[in-house]
Amino acid sequence: MNQNRFKIYFFLLLIFITGLLFLKVEYSLSISYKEALNLFVNESVLSIITNISTYIFGQNDLALRGPFVIFYVLSSFLMYKITKNYFKYEKDRFINIVIFMTLPGVLSASLLVNTAIIVIFFTLIYIYYYQTYQKHLYVILPFLLLVDNSFAILFLSLFFFSFKTKDRLLLYLSVTLFFLSLYIYGFSTDGKPKGFLIDTVGIYSAIFSPVLFLYFLYAIYKVAFSKDTNLVWYISFTALILSIIISFRQRVYIEDFAPFVVIFLPMMLKMFLNAYRVRLKEFRKAYNILAILIIFMLFINVFLTFINKPLYYVLPEPKKHFVYQYHFAKDLSKELKAKNINNIIVDDNELALRLKFYQIEVGDRYFLSTKEFYNYDEKIAINYLGKDIFFVYIKKL
Repeated sequence: MNQNRFKIYFFLLLIFITGLLFLKVEYSLSISYKEALNLFVNESVLSIITNISTYIFGQNDLALRGPFVIFYVLSSFLMYKITKNYFKYEKDRFINIVIFMTLPGVLSASLLVNTAIIVIFFTLIYIYYYQTYQKHLYVILPFLLLVDNSFAILFLSLFFFSFKTKDRLLLYLSVTLFFLSLYIYGFSTDGKPKGFLIDTVGIYSAIFSPVLFLYFLYAIYKVAFSKDTNLVWYISFTALILSIIISFRQRVYIEDFAPFVVIFLPMMLKMFLNAYRVRLKEFRKAYNILAILIIFMLFINVFLTFINKPLYYVLPEPKKHFVYQYHFAKDLSKELKAKNINNIIVDDNELALRLKFYQIEVGDRYFLSTKEFYNYDEKIAINYLGKDIFFVYIKKL
């Protein structure tokens, strides 16, 4: 009875958050330049997914981002299934899935056109299969090599894990796929060596929330000296250490590492709850404060994920907004269409590619510039909640 109650809570929460994600996609986000590149120029897994979706459902934001919201839903189901026999109490399992579904990194990955949520999904499939059948899903590993370069981290972690399990097939397969991944996708060593450790820690803190990331570091360190170093620990530990090592020399593409780190959440939560419950009530004060801080920070992050346009009021420069690159293009296209402007020459190639997604094609009837010039015919300002954040200047040719 108790199990069914929490299962209902999970489904209701999943429906609620998924609805919020689709509303966010439809009414708040615009295609970014990098996303437009993936749709119109690049040849990758992202290009295939977005082109198929927009071909079937039309060239709109729901079709563009819908597949990644679906991956979020499937990943949530997998995380829920993985923890079926992991926690002693069903409410602990529910707490785990609530935190997972509201992690800033997971939510943002489900809204944007990137491979992070895809990597989370396939990693959880691998873990679920291993936990269910106590066997490695060898057949999927060569496929993952073609999906994304970040799976090199999974291959490396499986290589280290094979020494613990004394699995020769896993050892040979994982090391082969790891080097094949480096050969196919390369490994950037360009530029002058420079430390980016603080940047890496800062981004991890944003993905987890600062307090939760600190506890993650504590938990993964503590498990390292215990007998609980399972497959999930090897994956997360390898991703964390590798990202730190690389950040001593160059900037880390954290989206390659974060999917393998967030899956450590069940082990973190189990450790926290066990430590909490073995203490008498009068000695739980520090844990209560930690839990309140984590919940508060997660609430703030979730709130800002869905409602962030008011931040333009307090920012001196609109471009400093953390999702500025995902704003205004759709709104600008609506303004242009309202004025019957559908063919333009744009002095900004990035903006031109973004507008192309909204059926504003390159033509010779109007000239549009993001910089003011002396004889323009019209000025369009994109306004969010009473504050202008973007301007364009138009001249009829």
